[in-house]
Amino acid sequence: MTDGYLWFEGIRFPVVGYSYEVLKEACAQFVIKDEDTVLVTYPKSGTHWLVEILCLIHSHGDTKWIRSVAIWDRSPWTETDDGYKLLNEREGPWLMSSHLPFHLFPKSLFTSKAKVIYIMRNPKDVLVSGYYHWIMTKVCKQPESLEQYFQWFMQGNVLYGSWFEHIRGWMSMRHRENVLLLSYEELQKDPRSTIERICQFLGKKLTPEELDSVLKNSSFQVMKQNKMSNFEMLPVDLFTGPFQITRKGICGDWKNHFTVAQAEAFDKVYQEKMLGFPKGLFPWE
Repeated sequence: MTDGYLWFEGIRFPVVGYSYEVLKEACAQFVIKDEDTVLVTYPKSGTHWLVEILCLIHSHGDTKWIRSVAIWDRSPWTETDDGYKLLNEREGPWLMSSHLPFHLFPKSLFTSKAKVIYIMRNPKDVLVSGYYHWIMTKVCKQPESLEQYFQWFMQGNVLYGSWFEHIRGWMSMRHRENVLLLSYEELQKDPRSTIERICQFLGKKLTPEELDSVLKNSSFQVMKQNKMSNFEMLPVDLFTGPFQITRKGICGDWKNHFTVAQAEAFDKVYQEKMLGFPKGLFPWE
């Protein structure tokens, strides 16, 4: 852990809130049941936004739950020390979150009928959002500049490993009936119809009024003000300054940060790594 990361199976994890023992046990032994709902993302792809939406769908638009329970307790992380403990103590069915790459995920998922939602995002925006997130935290090695983080990201030398490997792994599940593929971009562009798709996938019937409440209370502005969702409840010593999980909440911010050379270099690697996927699968292409 002297290099600023916790290493597990060749993948970098934060040094705070994670342990080798829990990662080993969670990946090998954790049992996911048919009635569970599993949200999987690569970091900075809209995870907390989708957790908020799922919680509001679950409560039919009632805001009591999202305003009284911290977001990481509503949908515990399978791979964190606290999340794993919580899931083992709690009666199911569970709503759980994870950033784990496909090959490390608990094998019980692949023989279960649990509902899996995978949300993806333009990797250029993921990179920029990740940079601004990690320079504010003390849970792992911090990049000295966006240029340095750009190099780390392209090489897969970041938390949870390569974006390209992560998405290629989870895309292999995309044709399964119990898997719903979403993108940050479509959630931004048309949140109502995307939320309706999620409801249909989960077998949840909401009234128009309940759907309105889900839309309103999972919006960027409302989440930014909800202390149970914006991470302001976390200890201040984990951060380098005032921190909130919500930064801009937009698509295309990478254009304000990438140089022409970086954009071209990224596109070249992207074409090589994502070869074989059908055109139109990813909304940012």
